[in-house]
Amino acid sequence: MKKEVIKQELEEVRQRYGGVLKSEAVVEYAKNPETALHSQFTWDDSEAAHNYRLWQARMLIRVVVKEAPKEEVEPMRVYVSMLEDRYGQPGGGYRSMEEVLTDKDLREQLMEQATKEFERWREKYEHLNELAEVFVAMDKVKSKRKKREKAVV
Repeated sequence: MKKEVIKQELEEVRQRYGGVLKSEAVVEYAKNPETALHSQFTWDDSEAAHNYRLWQARMLIRVVVKEAPKEEVEPMRVYVSMLEDRYGQPGGGYRSMEEVLTDKDLREQLMEQATKEFERWREKYEHLNELAEVFVAMDKVKSKRKKREKAVV
């Protein structure tokens, strides 16, 4: 029920602003405690500021890239957020990408995470026929993984 009301309120805001839903307009609308959107925001400025700094730290961690020593190797992220760490412990955390890639179990977890993220991405963009080749390629990767899993069992 509340989800539907939030959806309706977002649509109302979008219509008010010429068909474009802007975050600034959503926050302004949500300032009214009578709206369903109001409860979706942190209104205590100290808490909100702390949460914003945490978000900034996450963004900083995400953009750290290790330059590859050899020209033929692409630079890669230094840290990766694993689902296990995000949901398995308070505050989450990041692991060294190199360590994840060299540990069989962690690498498998990362591959599973990447596959799930791709499926969400696919749902978002499946209506774009221009991406059909990407979907086919990922289906091949998933098929190979399933065959490998069956061979191990």
